[in-house]
Amino acid sequence: MNMANFFGYISAFCTTAAFVPQAIKVFKTKKTNDISLGMILLMTIGVGFWVIYGSLINAWPIIIANVITFVLALYILVKKIKLG
Repeated sequence: MNMANFFGYISAFCTTAAFVPQAIKVFKTKKTNDISLGMILLMTIGVGFWVIYGSLINAWPIIIANVITFVLALYILVKKIKLG
C-alpha cells in the first residue's frame, strides 16, 4: 500500500466514523430537530458526488468511505424529512 492510499484510508475512516454517532442518536431518539435540513441535504448530495468522483478515478479509499457515509447521511436525511 502506498502512502497516499494509507493516508486516504485513515482520513476516510475518520470522516465516515464522524457520522456514526449522529446516525445512532437519530435511531435511538427518533429526533432530528437540531439537524439542519439544508446541511444534511447538501452533505448527502456532496458525498454522492464523491462516490462518483472516486469511481471515475478508481480511488478505493474515496469510494468505500463515501458509500458508507452516503448511506449514513441518507438515513439521517430521510429521518429529518419524515420527523421534521
